[in-house]
Amino acid sequence: MAYAQPHPRLSVVSNSSQSSSTDHLSPTTSTRFSLPSAPSLHAPSNKAGPNRPNIYDRNLNKTRGAEVSSAAFAFLFSEIIQYTQKRVSGINDLERQLNTLGYRIGSRVLELMIWRAEGSSKAPKREIKLLSVLVMIHAQVWKAVFGKAADAIERSVENPDEYMIIDNDPPIERHISVPRDMSQLSCSSFTAGIVEAVLDGLSFPARVTAHNTPIAQFPNRTTILIKLEKSVLEREELLK
Repeated sequence: MAYAQPHPRLSVVSNSSQSSSTDHLSPTTSTRFSLPSAPSLHAPSNKAGPNRPNIYDRNLNKTRGAEVSSAAFAFLFSEIIQYTQKRVSGINDLERQLNTLGYRIGSRVLELMIWRAEGSSKAPKREIKLLSVLVMIHAQVWKAVFGKAADAIERSVENPDEYMIIDNDPPIERHISVPRDMSQLSCSSFTAGIVEAVLDGLSFPARVTAHNTPIAQFPNRTTILIKLEKSVLEREELLK
């Protein structure tokens, strides 16, 4: 029996899940997910006590200013890259997988930001102009994810459907050491996926990629290239 393929943006990072059933059941096979062992009838319960509230009961507005340790994030992100690198065939495939991971996170970041905006304002405003959306991504989304705004927004002189968000010192690149034979790799493909998800969620479909554009002062400088679909430009003309 044939099954429908999952959406490419929601597929798992590793292709190990597509292995045969015998491999999956093998005790020597290493997969991304493992089934927990059955609990003993005499094992104590792990239910949260009265002084340990469930994480799902937290007020999302109270965690607005919460921060995550940069060291913990750097360690997690480096492990993600190493895990993914062992399961891809080249740089392009690795960047595509990082983009997919970022897309999943970006969709949730947008959902959380919209929820907070609707909860804190009696008349929340939805941006319908492209420039306003890009400014929001440059400032609010960047700050929500990385704790700071991006450094610049530019529009391509040659191609009116292309915009660029520039980050002189991307936080995710600070602790990543790329091998010399993979010098073309941009780990900010993860960030490009976040931007693409936000644009898609706001009905500004685009293809977003990351490119290393180092300069002497900023060796980790990265450009997030946004190539908008034709329908977005046509709608912008109607709104003028």
